Amino acid sequence: CFFAFSARLEDLRVKLENEGLVNISYVVVNHQGAYSQRKFHLLKESVSDYITVYQQDEQQADVWTTLNGSKDDFLIYDRCGRLVYHLGLPYSFLSFQYVEESIKIAYCESKCGNCSYTGPGIDGVCENITRSADEKLAELELKPSGHHSHHHHGQGQGHRHRHHH
Repeated sequence: CFFAFSARLEDLRVKLENEGLVNISYVVVNHQGAYSQRKFHLLKESVSDYITVYQQDEQQADVWTTLNGSKDDFLIYDRCGRLVYHLGLPYSFLSFQYVEESIKIAYCESKCGNCSYTGPGIDGVCENITRSADEKLAELELKPSGHHSHHHHGQGQGHRHRHHH
């Protein structure tokens, strides 16, 4: 149901903006099928003006095929337009933290050194995000548990697909 998705995406957008992650573009790509085409206006009305809804033309090449993705995927690009993460199901469910964490990493990483697209104050925002993540990790490690945890940290997990172009 795209209404639940739209509400969760808007909640995520607002949360990230409140944490100082600004100037992020959000684009929802509507499926090419006839049913999705008929429901386009409902999808567009279900998101805020801060989220763009792109309607594919039936005659054009399918965006998802071109991007090697599926309709439920999240493609996360850095400020230079490079694909950083491609998250598919189930990692694209907004009820999990994968999309949020991937956006934060793409926002804060400086893979290429100094960047002319980086605005003032980004270092402070990213330090706060890192500090908050470190505090959560320390809190988890301090809590004794009666069972083995399968919580993973860092890079290289199956849900984080890094693409460098």
